[in-house]
Amino acid sequence: MSNDKWIDALGTDELPSDDVVGISVEGRDIALYTVGDEVYATDNMCTHGQARLCDGFLEGHEIECPLHQGKFDVRNGQPTCDPVTVPLRSYPVRIEGSRVFLQLD
Repeated sequence: MSNDKWIDALGTDELPSDDVVGISVEGRDIALYTVGDEVYATDNMCTHGQARLCDGFLEGHEIECPLHQGKFDVRNGQPTCDPVTVPLRSYPVRIEGSRVFLQLD
């Protein structure tokens, strides 16, 4: 069963250019990544250690954890290098006008 509930997360003017920002949406810690004209969303907590990915380094489609330098692909949450092995949960993103919407479930 698919959920078509989209949640208004923030304004597009609050998105950093080619960077990552951490936000709280319905009690969840979410990382939003802007890569060129695309916006991606994942859980903000690294699956390897207790570090917030919004404090990491975004290069292209990879976010580097600030704690152990593991990396994830922000498009799908998949690990791209050690020591991370467990994927991040990723979320669909939709831009409507000047608002960013997320589908969390």
